[in-house]
Amino acid sequence: MAFIGKQPPKAAITSSDITDGVVTTAKIAADAVTDAKIADDVVGTEHLSAGEVDTTALGADAVTGAKIADDAIDSEHYTDGSIDTAHIADGQITTAKLATAVFTGATDIGAAIADADLFLMDDGAGGTIRKTTASRLKTYAGSAAGTLSFQARINGNLSVSATTQTELVYNAENTDSDSKYNVSNGRYTPGVAGTYFFSASATFAPGSNVGVGASGYLKLRVNGTGTEFGQTSNQGSGDSNDEAWNANAVITLDDDDYVSVWWYHTATAGNLLSDQSWFSGFRIA
Repeated sequence: MAFIGKQPPKAAITSSDITDGVVTTAKIAADAVTDAKIADDVVGTEHLSAGEVDTTALGADAVTGAKIADDAIDSEHYTDGSIDTAHIADGQITTAKLATAVFTGATDIGAAIADADLFLMDDGAGGTIRKTTASRLKTYAGSAAGTLSFQARINGNLSVSATTQTELVYNAENTDSDSKYNVSNGRYTPGVAGTYFFSASATFAPGSNVGVGASGYLKLRVNGTGTEFGQTSNQGSGDSNDEAWNANAVITLDDDDYVSVWWYHTATAGNLLSDQSWFSGFRIA
């Protein structure tokens, strides 16, 4: 049968009518291939142009630590002020990382150091940094004004024997800044090593003629041994008058040393007079 004026209808083209590999990119309209037409996991990195993937193509938090090469992030990628103490491991800030200006550029205190001022120190050299107030430094360095000092006196006449070395007990305190003087045995143990000045006095009332040539001494001893300081000796003139004796010395002590006053007289017993016999001392260095 012949058709006049019109061509016969064409049959629909199916995939079976297309030879493998015939459809080229020139035959595909722009944006014609949608995500729905692309099989899962078929687009590899070889299909991506260099620099093509930008931040808008990345999901939030899509780049994990596992995807970042070691040593790839440098300081230019840090936002100023973004590194806080939570991101610094313990012990990572060394003295080599501290600028000299941390100390030299600080503002001067502009006043005398006060007890409440703070210092930092390595506790026991074990790497533990602790703070301490300036007041604690006194316990290590020594005494401040008004500390490690004492004055004691004999309260009530003290009887002393003849020809007997006697450790005197000044049995009443006037002052004792750190409770280091012992009124029961007459010994001063400062508890802090250093150099001290000591002074002792005794007023002796023999009560009878001591005889011409009689003699005695007042001295300071360390630890009650033969280490003696500040001895004052006197030779009697043959009368019974009261006599004042004095002994003074600068003595260097360890923290557990003690100092006491010793008396000796060759001729007669007598009394060291109440409130006229004194023992005192203080730290000087």
